[in-house]
Amino acid sequence: MAGLDSNVVYWRKSSYSNQEGGNCVEVAGLDLNSVAWRTSSYSNQEGGDCVEVGDMTRVVPVRDSKHPDGPVLVFPAASWAAFVDALTTGRSL
Repeated sequence: MAGLDSNVVYWRKSSYSNQEGGNCVEVAGLDLNSVAWRTSSYSNQEGGDCVEVGDMTRVVPVRDSKHPDGPVLVFPAASWAAFVDALTTGRSL
């Protein structure tokens, strides 16, 4: 997660860490509570078949707009850009 804005990244120690801090691994996570979400332009007024994309720089979080508290997929920004380009131009990935 190098290069991500520090206000969206949090670290937690592995449950395998001991009290003295030895043999520990820290795991990075994203705090998506402060992310601004955009609904797909293909969404309809009734909320059907929608995805929302979070505005971030290095990664792109994607979620189901009907279940905003559900799981979030996170893609590297370059991979998401290639995916969107393939959808809009008909090119294969």
